[in-house]
Amino acid sequence: MRTERNRAGRNAGEREGILRRRALAVVLLLALVQLAWLARPAHACGCGGMVPADGTTIGVRDETSVVHWDGRTERIVMRLTVEGDAPEAAWIMPVPGRATVGLGDRELFDELRTVTAPDRETRHHFWPRSGDWPFDGEDGSTAGAPAGAAPPVGVVGRERLGPFDVARLTATDSGALDAWLRDNGFDLPGRLAAELEPYVAQEWEYVAVRLAPGEDGPGDGTPSAVLGGALDPLRITFDSDRPVYPMRLSRAARTAQSLRLYVLAPHRMEPRDAIGGQAPEVVFAGRLTEAELAGNERLRALAGGEDLFLTALTQDFPHPERISGDHELRRARADTPYRAVEHDDELLTWGGVPAWILTLLAVPAALLAVGAVLRSRAARAPRPAQ
Repeated sequence: MRTERNRAGRNAGEREGILRRRALAVVLLLALVQLAWLARPAHACGCGGMVPADGTTIGVRDETSVVHWDGRTERIVMRLTVEGDAPEAAWIMPVPGRATVGLGDRELFDELRTVTAPDRETRHHFWPRSGDWPFDGEDGSTAGAPAGAAPPVGVVGRERLGPFDVARLTATDSGALDAWLRDNGFDLPGRLAAELEPYVAQEWEYVAVRLAPGEDGPGDGTPSAVLGGALDPLRITFDSDRPVYPMRLSRAARTAQSLRLYVLAPHRMEPRDAIGGQAPEVVFAGRLTEAELAGNERLRALAGGEDLFLTALTQDFPHPERISGDHELRRARADTPYRAVEHDDELLTWGGVPAWILTLLAVPAALLAVGAVLRSRAARAPRPAQ
């Protein structure tokens, strides 16, 4: 009897030990998950690397840019919408020539959205759908740097533009560029610094940007908590014999990327290739009319009175590590206009009554009428002689 009790005690102790080890394993696993979450890499954006302060995170939820090219000069107006818990962050944008930088106008993007908005058309359906009687109670939806003895990093200029600390740089050595950026508060991860080497080889220049919320966030002297929402747009201007939109640095991103790009040029434009993303989709193409420019002052100022064609593109990069280079934009084969159409589906009615109801009522009524006519004819027909 005592042996059986001892054996039962040992079994209970072993079970308790197993449970404790399992609990400890769960706790350790949760701790590792939490550490991985805190250490997850920053998102990159198409313009460069969005890098937050240590121990914080930031993600680019939306990147919308306007490229204006007149054959000699390119202007990029860029707006990023971010989210995360970072109080400050930095990014860098390579450009093929000497750049000037200024603040853009937020309302420019509202005007572009208005000009390129899809046409709306009403489309009728005969049979009732979700939302139509008798289903209206249901839930549903309808469907270059100088060579020679130049220093490895040259500071062309540095200025404060609203919330942005902007440095315009040249570099002949990617390692020296990385060191300068780190020494001056523009931290870059190692994987992003390596992606700068092709630009150094091509003698491009760089626009480095540090951004932080206003010094007085809530108005009581304390800084704003985090960066979030749509940031002030930046306008970057440089000489270029071909329109280009830098994308190579997004190879460092660890999450899917998306891009919305407006291109203003003398003709309809298109990317030379998909550079590792899904096929770019044209959502609008058309020559800007005088009426559209007259009603949109910011767009008119950007166009500068030129006769320009506006092309709006969207593109997704589900695997950013496959991005193979920058977007080179070229003239399309034809200046074919395009505007998307969105349909408002409505139930077909006649005199305010659903057509399907009238049809269903008309069918038996017609059958009754035909039957009555046949019976009447039968009654009037002469009967055969007996």
